Amino acid sequence: MQAMQWITSAVLAAFVGYIGAWYFGALEGNFALLLFLATVVTGVYWVAERLYFWPRRRKAAQALEQAVVQRRAELDSKGITKLDIDISPEARGRILMQPWWLDWTAGLFPVIAIVFVLRSFLFEPFKIPSGSMIPTLMVGDLILVNKFTYGVRLPVINKKIIEGGTPQRGDVMVFRYPPQPTLDYIKRVVGVPGDEVAYLNKRLTINGKPVETSALPDFFEKDVMRYFKQFEEKLGDQPHRLLNNPDVPAFIQGASDFAYRENCRYSVEGVTCKVPEGHYFMMGDNRDNSLDSRYWGFVPDENIVGKAFFVWMNFGDIKRIGSFH
Repeated sequence: MQAMQWITSAVLAAFVGYIGAWYFGALEGNFALLLFLATVVTGVYWVAERLYFWPRRRKAAQALEQAVVQRRAELDSKGITKLDIDISPEARGRILMQPWWLDWTAGLFPVIAIVFVLRSFLFEPFKIPSGSMIPTLMVGDLILVNKFTYGVRLPVINKKIIEGGTPQRGDVMVFRYPPQPTLDYIKRVVGVPGDEVAYLNKRLTINGKPVETSALPDFFEKDVMRYFKQFEEKLGDQPHRLLNNPDVPAFIQGASDFAYRENCRYSVEGVTCKVPEGHYFMMGDNRDNSLDSRYWGFVPDENIVGKAFFVWMNFGDIKRIGSFH
């Protein structure tokens, strides 16, 4: 048992060290991998508890009870009947109680396993860190992402094992940022495979057809204390709002050298791109404050995480709770 205490202490210290190094920026963390490893480790302890450690503690308690019964019988045979040698419930409970190193591993497995399954295959929570999706999503929104809309994928490696639907124009999608796949980004699907997407003079055109847009009252962004031009745009079945800043030029500055860059033509008016097969063209609703496919290229299918659909909390504004398009 002493060896198991040391082993468990080392395992827990490794987890704490990884989380600490991640928090202080010493390494680039991977929460999906961390959760997977936690599930495996606690699962091993849980199985060992059920098959080995718990039977041993129960056997020890039964052996003690049998020893007491045998001792009582020996004393009765000698005419001694007034000795109190029963086992108290507290003593029996101490024998059966999990040691700390099992309580912190096997005891946590059911909760960790449930979180792992929910997060990996059903719904994953995210927090909106930037204003690139304003006015649809605000900084601080806590959102839910449907992990099975576009097919079921294995955690960590993100390999699709069950086919699902395909992303449609207008979907708000979470994906692994192509230049740095350990980061998750959220943008709106603007172009699907085969589309020619043009964003010229701040007007969006898909396959030569201008996207339906209508003006709305100006939007006041509290973080910067100013108004922006607001429009309603209809890419798919549902309309959504977007912002434009007339002070920002249409020219795309600082586009990187991404895969299939030859599919894009840049000019002083903006950019025109042909979306390759198995890829998607993404843009933020805050069009002049969004680092998106115009700058770093297309999102491959294997980078898809899921479809965002619901704000479940914003501690600065609880009225934000609800679905969105």
